[in-house]
Amino acid sequence: MESLARTSKRVCPFVRANSAQTLRQMSHDSGLLAMAKHCPVMGPALAAEKHHFSTSTKPVQARAEGVATAAKVHAVENPAELESFKTNDKPFDYDAAVSEQLESKRKDHSYRYFNNINRLAKEFPKAHRAREDDKVMVWCSNDYLGMSKNQEVYETMVKTMQKYGVGSGGTRNIAGHNRHAINLETELAALHKKEAALVFSSCFVTNDSVLTLFGKKFPDGIIFSDELNHASMIVGIKNSRAKKHVFKHNDMKHLEQLLSLYPKSTPKLIAFESVYSMCGSVSPIEQICDLARKYGALTFLDEVHAVGMYGPHGAGVAEHMDFDAHLKTGVASPNYETVMDKVDLITGTLGKSFGVVGGYVAGSVNLMDWIRSYAPGFIFTTTLPPAVMAGLGTSIRIVRRNIDDRVNQQKNVRYVKEQFANLGIPVIPNPSHIIPLLVGNPTDCKKASDILLNKHKIYVQAINFPSVPAGTERLRITPSPHHGKEICDQLIAAVDDVWTSLDLKRVPDWEAFGGHCGVGAANHESSKPLWTDEELKLTNADLNPNVLDPLFQQLEVSSGIKL
Repeated sequence: MESLARTSKRVCPFVRANSAQTLRQMSHDSGLLAMAKHCPVMGPALAAEKHHFSTSTKPVQARAEGVATAAKVHAVENPAELESFKTNDKPFDYDAAVSEQLESKRKDHSYRYFNNINRLAKEFPKAHRAREDDKVMVWCSNDYLGMSKNQEVYETMVKTMQKYGVGSGGTRNIAGHNRHAINLETELAALHKKEAALVFSSCFVTNDSVLTLFGKKFPDGIIFSDELNHASMIVGIKNSRAKKHVFKHNDMKHLEQLLSLYPKSTPKLIAFESVYSMCGSVSPIEQICDLARKYGALTFLDEVHAVGMYGPHGAGVAEHMDFDAHLKTGVASPNYETVMDKVDLITGTLGKSFGVVGGYVAGSVNLMDWIRSYAPGFIFTTTLPPAVMAGLGTSIRIVRRNIDDRVNQQKNVRYVKEQFANLGIPVIPNPSHIIPLLVGNPTDCKKASDILLNKHKIYVQAINFPSVPAGTERLRITPSPHHGKEICDQLIAAVDDVWTSLDLKRVPDWEAFGGHCGVGAANHESSKPLWTDEELKLTNADLNPNVLDPLFQQLEVSSGIKL
């Protein structure tokens, strides 16, 4: 507007001769329009039926044809008196732009194909495809322990649904808070031996919300992130707008170099995972916690791919680091500070090993109350339904007291890894339950997945960029306690057939290549299984009896702390 007014003053003697206040008053009194009609320039412009303008350019370079500039000023001040001005701009072609972007994903082989897989509760780990008689064996599910089919969990959910309905009624602070939320958060806090916990709609939302909140509330804070962190953490860090440093994967020297750049008084947070799901590597949790204390940082540990499967009670890798002590004390805490105690914030999922859906964060009462009070992702999201939360409470109690499932899963993992090693099938070395088979290019990776599905009735999803770096494409296999030896042997034979038919690189080929992703390279210490031979001898009878049916004091923070 200011630019148009200046232009009008230069070209129009009438505008130049009157002050802005006078013109404004005439506009309010409708006198400006009357004067304009007698103007040899504005008169014809106002009488014209059509107005032609040049194509749009940057505001500082805009030029109107004829007398359009002055008329435009008038149109803005008196929109009801003049017809809308038309330009020769064309609307943005959204469809063409979207099609171009989709084509780009197809060209770089990052386009995703979703298979129609319908997992069968009574035939786990089987599923059917589009037709119910077309059944396949699922080998890549994150329902790691098969808890989605557990009868006790199912019955709990049905009973709760019959009494309380299928929905939560809205956001928790308005309509969704209830006994099931309190009980579930109490169970989660007890599992990780923390003071409190909060349940979210998913762990993606949890990670995003907590990390975003850190940056918003500590604008001078710094976040240090492992380079292989999950997308949920990357998004949360981006949304936080905090300054960030990405350290090399599990590289403690690099992390310390970055931490040492700042005074101890600067707010800091180190974000990392326990088990990295695409490669199966495990983080040095205790070393990271020690560095955090040395440099004054909070620790944020994502245990999504570890809860349920590690530690004597399934609390994750942090619990596993003090396995014997936690095994002995059961639900009680050992008489010394454990690795799990050192972690400030632990996040996890309720949709993988616990078999249902949701996410959570556990930590001190103060931190949980802070997140509950300030995080939009917690406050303004519809909470989980009562039946879901009740079922999850039951699932956690079952998982806590069932070390047999954890042991059987690890035994199946060991067997499959050993047989692949005998055949030269390239497994990216790691100490966890993840079995990533290195293929190395997206085309062959998709072909391998399709052959397994269509020929061998085995479902293993191809993992391509951007889930993993280009050139490291892989098949990701995740055995459960329910994949027995016969099922494992079928998988091993099928994978061997696929590698032969597609002439994919085996371990000796990668060795000749110089090694890739740890395959064909010297043995890594990280490939030693996290579960020891002695731990695999344990049964449910070895657990402390206090884990069977513990009573926990309900958490005040779930409802808000009264002062």
